Amino acid sequence: MEPFKGRLMPKEDFHLLSSSRVSELGLKTRAAVGKATDVRSRVVFCAVSASAIMPGGAGGRVKEVPMRSWVRTWAVGLVWCVVLAAVSTAGAQVRGVPGWDRDAATDYLDSRQAWWMDWPTAARDHGTFCVSCHTATPYALGRTELRSPSSPGLVEQRLLTNVERRVMAWNEIEPFYSDEQFRPGKTAEARGSEAILNALILANRDATAGSFSEITRQAFDNLWALQVTSGPTEGAWPWLDFQLEPWETAAAQYYGAALAAIAVGVVPEHYAVVPENRTRVARLGKYLQSNADSQHLFNRLTALWASATLPDTLTSEQRRAIVDETMCIQREDGGWSLASLGMFERRDATPLDTESDGYATGIVTYVLQLSGLVVIGDPRVDRGLVWLRTNQAEDGSWPASSLNFDREPTSDRGRFMRDAATAYAVLALTRAERGEREAAARR
Repeated sequence: MEPFKGRLMPKEDFHLLSSSRVSELGLKTRAAVGKATDVRSRVVFCAVSASAIMPGGAGGRVKEVPMRSWVRTWAVGLVWCVVLAAVSTAGAQVRGVPGWDRDAATDYLDSRQAWWMDWPTAARDHGTFCVSCHTATPYALGRTELRSPSSPGLVEQRLLTNVERRVMAWNEIEPFYSDEQFRPGKTAEARGSEAILNALILANRDATAGSFSEITRQAFDNLWALQVTSGPTEGAWPWLDFQLEPWETAAAQYYGAALAAIAVGVVPEHYAVVPENRTRVARLGKYLQSNADSQHLFNRLTALWASATLPDTLTSEQRRAIVDETMCIQREDGGWSLASLGMFERRDATPLDTESDGYATGIVTYVLQLSGLVVIGDPRVDRGLVWLRTNQAEDGSWPASSLNFDREPTSDRGRFMRDAATAYAVLALTRAERGEREAAARR
C-alpha cells in the first residue's frame, strides 16, 4: 500500500494524534461505543471518535469538530479512520522485521501451565485441576500450533489427560465451583463453563489430528445436555459470574457461547450439520446473532472468530461492523489495548493500563486473519503483527495486565493475563506464517 501523500496536517505535528490525545478526547465516546445497541450506532460512534481529533486551523492543530448530522459525522469520521490507517502504516510491513522466538514462547507457556497444574488452589477432586480461562484454555489452543503436527509434549498431554478424565467421570466428578462453596447457581454455572471449555480443548486437539475421538464426542454430549432451551438466553449455557473481566461476568455468557460455537465449528467430520445437531446449532447461532449488537467489542470479536468456523453465527453486516470498529481503535504503535475492547473498570478503582498489549493485539490480529474480511498483507493487520514481533519479552511472553486489579506483574496471579496474551500472540503469528506459506504455494 502506498503511503498517504496528502497534507491534512504537517508531518511534524502528527504526534498530536497520540494515544493520550485520543484518550483525552475520546474516552467517553469509546464508552458510548460499548453501550451502543445496534450496528449503525457503533459505526457512528467510531466515526465520532475519529472526527473528534481531526486537524483544524492553519497550523494543523487538533481541535474538536462539531457535527450537525450523523450522516456527515459518519462520512467524515470514516474517511479519517482510513487516512489514519494509511498514514501510520507507511514502512510498517511485516517483511524485514525481526522474527519472534518460538522456543522462548513454548518454554514460557509450558512453564506456566506446569505451575498451574501443580498450584494447590487449582486442585480439584479425583486428582484433577481446574481448566482456567486465563491459563489452561489459551495454552491448549496456542500450544497446539507450536507443535503441529507432532504429538503433544508432556505438559500439554497432562492437560489433555486431565480434561479427558473429567469428561469420562462427568456424572461423578465435582464441579469446579459449587452452590455449597459459594452461592446458589454456581454449580450450574461451573458445569456449563466447564462443558464448553472441555469441548473446545478436545475439539482443537482433534482438529489438529484430523480425527474425531470418542472422548470428544462424549464432551459434546455433555455440552448439549446443558444448553439452555428456553427463555432469553436460549441457545447459550450457564456461565460463571464472579464479576471478573473479561471472562467471568454476566456479560461473559455470550463469550462462553461463542467459544462453544468455535468448538462445534472446528471439530472434524462435519459435526455441526449432522441431523441430531441441526436444532442445537441453529439455537446457538440464533442466540449469538440476535444478541451480538448489544455486546462489547471483546465479546463480538470472539463471535467473529466463531463465525469463521460456524456459518450463520453473525450476519455479514455484523461481521463487517466488528472489523470496522476494531480497525478504528488501532493504536498509533500498531497494537490494540484490551482496555479499549469494552467498558471495563477495575474493582480496586485503579486506572486501567491503556497501552497496547499482547492479549488484545494477539486476538485481534488472529481473528481478523480468520475472518476472511481482510486480505493477506493488509497493512493494518501487518502493523499489529509487527507490534507482536517486536514486543516479545525475554522470557518468551507478551505483556498484558488485569482488568480487575492493579496486580504485581511478576506475581503468579499477575501473570494470568500475560499467559493468555502469549497464547493469543502465538496463534496470531503462526496463523500469519501459515498464510504466507499458502500464498507462496499459490504463486
